[in-house]
Amino acid sequence: MKNVNIEIDGIKVTVPEETTILKAAESIGIEIPTLCYLKDLTPDGSCRMCVVEVKGGRKKGLFTACSEHCAEGMQVETRSEAVIDSRRFILDMLMSIHEKRCLTCRQNSHCQLQELCMEYGVEDTTYPGDAPRFDVDTSNPFFDFDPNACIMCRKCERVCTSLQGRKVISINGRGIGTHMSMVYDIKWSESNCESCGNCVANCPTGALLDKKIKGIPRLWDVKKVGTTCPHCGVGCQYNLIVKDDEIIGTEALEGPSNRGMLCVKGRYGSFEFVKHPDRIKYPLIKRNGEFQRASWDEALDLIAAKILQHKKESGPDAIAGFSCSRSTNEDNYVFQKMMRAAIGTNNVDNCARLCHGPSVVGLATTLGSGAMTNSIADIMEAPEVIFLIGSNTTEAHPVIGIQIRQAVLRGAKLIVADPRAIDLMDYTYMHMQIRPGTNVAFANGIMNVIISNGLEDQDYIAGRTEGYEELKDLVKEYTPEKVAQICGIDKEMLIEAALMYAKADRAPIIYCLGVTEHSTGTEGVMSMSNMALLVGKLGKYGCGVNPLRGQNNVQGACDMGCLPGDFPGYQKTSNPDNVSKFEKAWGCTLSTTQGLRSTEVFPAILEDRIKALYIFGEDPAATDPDSNHIRKALEKLDFLVVQELFMTETAKYADVILPGASYAQKEGTFTNTERRVQRVRKAVELEGEMRLDSDVFCDVMTRIGYPAHFDSAADIMREVASVTPSFAGVSHERLDGGESLQWPCTSSTDKGTCILHMDEFTRGRGLFKAIEFKEPDELPDAEYPLTMITGRMLYHYNNASMTGRTEGIVQISNESYVEINAQDAEKMNIRDGEKVKICSRRGEVITSARIGNVVSPNEVFMTFHFADGNVNEITNSVTDELSGIPEYKVCAVKIEKA
Repeated sequence: MKNVNIEIDGIKVTVPEETTILKAAESIGIEIPTLCYLKDLTPDGSCRMCVVEVKGGRKKGLFTACSEHCAEGMQVETRSEAVIDSRRFILDMLMSIHEKRCLTCRQNSHCQLQELCMEYGVEDTTYPGDAPRFDVDTSNPFFDFDPNACIMCRKCERVCTSLQGRKVISINGRGIGTHMSMVYDIKWSESNCESCGNCVANCPTGALLDKKIKGIPRLWDVKKVGTTCPHCGVGCQYNLIVKDDEIIGTEALEGPSNRGMLCVKGRYGSFEFVKHPDRIKYPLIKRNGEFQRASWDEALDLIAAKILQHKKESGPDAIAGFSCSRSTNEDNYVFQKMMRAAIGTNNVDNCARLCHGPSVVGLATTLGSGAMTNSIADIMEAPEVIFLIGSNTTEAHPVIGIQIRQAVLRGAKLIVADPRAIDLMDYTYMHMQIRPGTNVAFANGIMNVIISNGLEDQDYIAGRTEGYEELKDLVKEYTPEKVAQICGIDKEMLIEAALMYAKADRAPIIYCLGVTEHSTGTEGVMSMSNMALLVGKLGKYGCGVNPLRGQNNVQGACDMGCLPGDFPGYQKTSNPDNVSKFEKAWGCTLSTTQGLRSTEVFPAILEDRIKALYIFGEDPAATDPDSNHIRKALEKLDFLVVQELFMTETAKYADVILPGASYAQKEGTFTNTERRVQRVRKAVELEGEMRLDSDVFCDVMTRIGYPAHFDSAADIMREVASVTPSFAGVSHERLDGGESLQWPCTSSTDKGTCILHMDEFTRGRGLFKAIEFKEPDELPDAEYPLTMITGRMLYHYNNASMTGRTEGIVQISNESYVEINAQDAEKMNIRDGEKVKICSRRGEVITSARIGNVVSPNEVFMTFHFADGNVNEITNSVTDELSGIPEYKVCAVKIEKA
């Protein structure tokens, strides 16, 4: 694209030919007012506020700066007399339909229309009339809609349709009665609005207003603290808005992974829990079966005494610890150091064991690094095909789901392989509703088609991989006909999907827990890797194998060494050189005994091999499979410490409970699903006797004979960098300076790594793993004829300890449910909304029935967010031999009326 030379307000500027006048003006610091402009969308030009006067060049007259492109010799004036008159006229017209009540409007002093009217001297309209007045819609739990304050800029509609992809806001009526509303003028609460609030954030007036903010504070009364969302692994960036040490709202930032967008949890469910009355504010010790308040010295002395007792009587391996995938990298680093250096055991794990343990093990085996290979922006900007396998993205990772919808609107073709008809169905080119637990067979079938059609990348295979011939021999047996029968899909769809994926230049594989949470989860992950290796789509822009990590810092907890076989940075504890390195760095003797996985700890408790357990921010009594088994183990423990925000189901079994610090009350970093290390910043003060988690761990270490202290979270990260090659270039100073770093980042001058394996694989050559399909552990039979699938929903997160304390979210969703296919419901005479009892070989739960066609016949689905009818009472605790993950996604159940 060639450059053109133009002049704006007498300032000469050279810009690419297709640049708009608005963007050219921005590049030299000249502000042109807008009311309808959205930078990520095609210019609308409907408000006309950005009008400028063009005098030089081929065109002359008034033009909208947001849509008019620069041309050679153009002379632009942004504040000529004609421009000012035009803008005054526009404001005059807008005020004729806008209800003037500035002094009582909650948006007063924050309204763009108000600011422009003041700037251009427009106090009222000269076109008074009988504009109709509309009822205010207050039905949404998070925000109100007042059409009388609306100026018809259409930003809300365009955000909802073209960015969010929901299409629930539209223009209704005709003539002077034209107005914005929900489709068909229904109530907001009756629509399929997700309550993301992105429309509210972009409204230039008081037409859309957050309920939470009862009186909009003056700008000088608040502070804004940039931080990272504490929910899923997307890593959305936003400001916490703080007034008088209370968080009153959020404001989306242009983060690398969220691009100015947020979901309902990020915008509204990320702060009410921070100072909720339910927070644990001081230590508790259980005495005679009741929790009693204790001092920090009492609690820490008891913890230290019990740890030392069990070390002396049974050895350090009689103690285990679960770290927190919701807390910071710095906290997790200190926790695993406490377990290894002070206590002397490798029995440390985190909840990755229950979600993406197979990704860590599987991708490390085949590629050398168990992490997402590409960046979110890289796989969403211009994909030709998106292959989505076992991921309900708009519910589990909503802002990536938004970007998938945007990619489809730009022309990408979305292929989905999932047992459920997920929310993205309206955007899907092809949906293969595969039988749960058949991912390996499905991948083998895809590869059979690719090889049969000669579409494998032979040069890539020969130059960068090993194990191909064995794989080729195995997948010969997985013909489309055979795989279609195994998976319960149409063979022609399988063939078409394989051809589309192989032929596309840019085609990422994106997967989630639908691939990992199986007794063959690691083999499922390695099968995803096989597919990408076969067609040379690793180490390339817009491609890769991309697991979407579940919790906000589950990637970071693994990176920091909260795994039984890995020091920080996945440096194996079985390697003597690594052991020597950390012994020298930490000044102690370290254990070389392989640690227990979290799923191995509970059987070990029942076998009297584990005597004491320290749980930091996890709730296995609610989130682990076969809850009855977990409860028995917790009851049998001699000593349990729980460090938590709230009284969870697990905390009820503790001997000592320590108050934890929320993400908004500490400094640190989270690492998101794309390996991006991002800052977490303190926004409000700790309450009561709360202390920083890392300080608590240091006190425990010191009390048991290993003196430990860090001056700050930045100090901890400096130690992380000193012992972790992949984090050697990461520091708070660089992050606070505006750099965005993805590991591996190996030096202070390294800018980080956006795409892994570009020149060579971390392990050298990419490894093909020939894998036979194996059925899930527990299949339906005459007694238990249905297959149960579990998963997440949009409005809640994990055990709902945080989202369940957000009033608006509770109003939308506050009870468990089971999805049942309409054919099955008819056979069982079950109606929508009725209470049903679901039984497995491990227990039973009672919940409400949701009837439809989201699941296939003979399959049912439940989430695990709700205490009433917790699906983990009935899930199967059998684990994958390679990674230890439980088979959450498949278990046999029966259903009857409650």
